[in-house]
Amino acid sequence: MTSCRQIAVGIGLVLLGPTVLTQATTCIASATEPSAAGSPVSAARALVSADLAERGYPGVSVAVSVHGETVWSEGFGYANLEHRVPMWPSTKFRVGSISKPMTAAAVAMLVEDGRLDLDLPVQYYVPSFPVKEYPITTRHLGGHLSGIRHYRGNENFIRDPYASVHDALSIFKDDQLLHEPGTAYSYTSFGFNLISAVIEGAAGQPFLDYLNDAVLDPIGMRDTTADFITKIIPQRTSYYMRDDAGNVVNAPFVNNSYKWAGGGLLSTTEDVLRFANAHLSDNFLSDAALDLLFTEQKTVEGKGVGYGFGWSIQSDDDGRLLLGHSGGSVGGTSLMLIQPDTRVVIVGLINMTGAKNRVLREVLQIFVEAVEASDRW
Repeated sequence: MTSCRQIAVGIGLVLLGPTVLTQATTCIASATEPSAAGSPVSAARALVSADLAERGYPGVSVAVSVHGETVWSEGFGYANLEHRVPMWPSTKFRVGSISKPMTAAAVAMLVEDGRLDLDLPVQYYVPSFPVKEYPITTRHLGGHLSGIRHYRGNENFIRDPYASVHDALSIFKDDQLLHEPGTAYSYTSFGFNLISAVIEGAAGQPFLDYLNDAVLDPIGMRDTTADFITKIIPQRTSYYMRDDAGNVVNAPFVNNSYKWAGGGLLSTTEDVLRFANAHLSDNFLSDAALDLLFTEQKTVEGKGVGYGFGWSIQSDDDGRLLLGHSGGSVGGTSLMLIQPDTRVVIVGLINMTGAKNRVLREVLQIFVEAVEASDRW
């Protein structure tokens, strides 16, 4: 039996001002009091609270599930410092590169439907993209093996609007490849720009529309959207960074319309948790699609790259498999991790550039070890 309740928790933000009530929805698949001393939730809350106070982040939101059941979801600190708006689990953050696994799910849907061949040259779906010295496939793009470059200079701070994913290709489409596709791993968000154009060519509709129709709506991700600048998006957080003196300041204005697929989406911890858990269920993607996403890609020489298709593949300190993605954007830091053996999922979002997320990995460890030591889940 799962019990849920809304609670308010007082957290003293040493570097940011007076105590603020943080908003939480805490659920646990047990009659045990979720905040009882010694419980995973109590231990995790103490870790996150201490980290928030020590590092002086404006706000953090964390959600954890076990076997698809949300056992903890809580916001700490502020969504907006100037107005002292408390952080809620429903606050929308820039999730950065967690956008990539969402885009990968859209690709998997098209592959399942027989509408996208991962091993055809990308020009089959995007005829306007210049032919390079070597052919580039969508499979190369999804594993960061294409040779397409990542950001240069201040490209992460682009302010200009881009009307379409095809327009955004102009940033890099005429540049030389870094290497022959398949020969080396080189992380690139621009590669996912090209994937979004491939999706449009295969699906016959705009990327954001197809993403919504094929992925977000079916899963029930109603709080996930593109980071439109001019739209009023309820509960969108404010964005922060540190200046050269270490002070928390407002992050600069950016327009993320140039990179929807690789880093331009907004979401909540609970929506991202819902997305991750869909990959552990039997009613979202087929086994073949999951194999596509979660099978480590290799170079032509057979070297594993620690990445599947849109998903990072790694291990924790004890050798347990971890699937997920991190993200860094202007005014946002994000982490989504799945431990498939215990079916523990954690999502953590911070409204600050360049935040450290090690504590979130420690929180995951707390719940993984609790599941391994108990038969209640």
